[in-house]
Amino acid sequence: MGYVGFLLTWVPFFRRKLFEPFKPSLLADAGLDNFHDESYFPESQVKVPVSGDILPVTAALPKIHGQIILEGDSGLGKSMFLRHLLTNSQRIIVYLPAQKCHKGVIEAVQDKLHGQAQDANFLKNLIYSGAIDICIDGLNEVTADTRAKICQFVESYFRGNIIMTTQPLEWTPPSTAKTYELKPLEQTQIQEFLLSRQPLLPKDAKIQGADYTQACTNYLTEVLKDQQAQEELDAVRRILSNPMDLNVVALMLSQGKHPNLFRLQEQQYNLIAAEYLKEWNQEFPLKKFATAVYEMRLQDKQALPADEFYQVVKSLEDEKYKMVVSRQWQDEKGEPKQEWYFRHDKIMDFFLVHNFLGESDEAEGLLVDRMGDPRFRGVYFLLASLLPLDAAKELREKLIQYAADTKDNTVSNTFVQLLRTR
Repeated sequence: MGYVGFLLTWVPFFRRKLFEPFKPSLLADAGLDNFHDESYFPESQVKVPVSGDILPVTAALPKIHGQIILEGDSGLGKSMFLRHLLTNSQRIIVYLPAQKCHKGVIEAVQDKLHGQAQDANFLKNLIYSGAIDICIDGLNEVTADTRAKICQFVESYFRGNIIMTTQPLEWTPPSTAKTYELKPLEQTQIQEFLLSRQPLLPKDAKIQGADYTQACTNYLTEVLKDQQAQEELDAVRRILSNPMDLNVVALMLSQGKHPNLFRLQEQQYNLIAAEYLKEWNQEFPLKKFATAVYEMRLQDKQALPADEFYQVVKSLEDEKYKMVVSRQWQDEKGEPKQEWYFRHDKIMDFFLVHNFLGESDEAEGLLVDRMGDPRFRGVYFLLASLLPLDAAKELREKLIQYAADTKDNTVSNTFVQLLRTR
C-alpha cells in the first residue's frame, strides 16, 4: 500500500531506527573520534545575513535549519563548528567532504548506506522533507564542476536542511542559501582562547597551570605592544585572531618555546625535523613528502600515503605537534583499518608550498598554473612570507594582473596585505 516509505519519511522514530546502523558511516568523514567538544570555542562570532548583526555562531546557528553557507578564512573554525553541531544534534545528519560529491550529493550519501536506506527516491524524499540534514565541508577545495553539482543539488532541494562551508572565493552560491560570515576573534577573545586550550595541552607539557597562564599573558603583552609599526601590529593581530594559529601558539608556549607568528608552521616543522633526525637517524624527507602531498591534493585525496611515509606520519602525529590525526575503523570483513589525515588545511599548505619554492622551471610554472585553483589558495598566502622579497613582489604583480583579467581578487587582496608587512 506504500505506507512503509511514508512512515519512514515522516515518522522520526522509524527513521532513526532505519539509520541507526549507518550512523558511524554517515559521520565517519567528520573525524569525531579526534574531536572533543570542550575543545570547541563557542564564542566565535558570525555576521548574520540581512540584519548584519554580529552574534556568537552557536547562537546564530543552534541547528541546521534551511540552507546555510558558512564562509570564513582558513583556520577560523568552520569545520570545528560543524563537528560541534554533529556532536550535539539528535537528528540524522550526513557529513560529506566536498571532494566526495564529485559524482553528485545523492551519490555521495548512497555510498555510505545499504539496502532500503540507499534507495535514491527514498533519500530524495527524506532530504526534500527536511528529515535528514546534510553538511558539506570545504567547497573551496573542489573543482568548479563539483561546486556546480553541489549548487544544483541545493537549489533542487530548497526545503532541505543543508549547511555548507567555504573559504571566500569567486563563485555564484545557491540562490536558496543564506551566507553567514565567520569573523576572526576579537582582541578581547585572544587571551580567553589561549587559556581555554590548557585542558587540551599534552600531558607532558613543560609549561602548565599558573605558569602557562603567565606565559600567555607575557607573550601577548610582548607581541601586542604599541611600540611597533602599525602595519606590523595589524599583521600580528590578524594572525592572533585566527583560532588555528592560536592553537599552534598554545602548543609552542606549553613547550617553553617563543612562537614566531610570521613563521608558525615552519617553526613547528623545524622542531619535528630535529626530533625526526634524532629518532630515525636520518633527515626528514621534506621534498619527497611535499611532492607526494601535491599529488594527493591534485587527486582530491585526503588520506596520507602512510605506507610510503610511515615514519614521517608517526612523527607528525606526535602529541606535542598534532599535525596529523588518525581514523580507525573496521572494513566489511571485520579487519582493522587506519588512515592518517592532516589536522588542518593550513598544515597541508605548509608542505604543498615547498613544491612552489626554488628557481626550477617546474616551481616557476606552478606559480602561474595554480593561481586560479582554490585548492592552493593558502599556498599563495604562505608564498607572501617565504619567497625572496623580489620574487614575492613579482608574484604580487602577476596575481594583480590575474585578478584584473578574471575579476577574482580573493587571493590577490590578501597576498598584497601579507606582503606589505615585509
